[in-house]
Amino acid sequence: MGGQEIEQLIRLLGRLPGFGPRSARRVALYLLREPQSRLAPLARAMERAGEAIRTCSSCGNLDTVDPCHICADPLRDHALVCVVETVGDLWALERAGVHRGVYQVLGGTLSPLAGTGPEDLNTAPLFARLEAGQVREVILALGATVDGATTLHWLMDRLAPYTAPQGAVTISRVAQGVPMGGALDVLDDGTLAAALGARRPA
Repeated sequence: MGGQEIEQLIRLLGRLPGFGPRSARRVALYLLREPQSRLAPLARAMERAGEAIRTCSSCGNLDTVDPCHICADPLRDHALVCVVETVGDLWALERAGVHRGVYQVLGGTLSPLAGTGPEDLNTAPLFARLEAGQVREVILALGATVDGATTLHWLMDRLAPYTAPQGAVTISRVAQGVPMGGALDVLDDGTLAAALGARRPA
């Protein structure tokens, strides 16, 4: 069908989320029909992004600076922390414009089947902020999946000492709008706004 370079391109495209062999071939063919105007700019942009990308040491977001633009923004409410599973969830909430605080990206969920344990989650920066007394409310915005629910209950246990006895920190969770089995990064903006706006005590 094509040379080694074309086959490698198709294989790499086929590894992307939502892509299979057929869609990978379609995209490869689209790019290769006009390589100078389609493939070359994409390759340059991907190379630049790969060199510039940083993981925010405060929240786990992906950006070109550390701390990221969200954590460095003095207009954000740094005492309001929204905990999400992935950077995709963070980007979805930012796109919806429903959260004016900061974030904590866990980098996944607890999953015995996948071998993901508490030590694999990016929670250290969150608890450092809690220990420093910098947090007023923690919003648990996790997907309504089995692993998401497991992670939520584990986090609630870990966060309990910061809410008692004087209740200095409020723990809430997203409510209506997130269906069972739903992931945040595939929901529309209105659903995300309803879920975050109708959060309730955890």
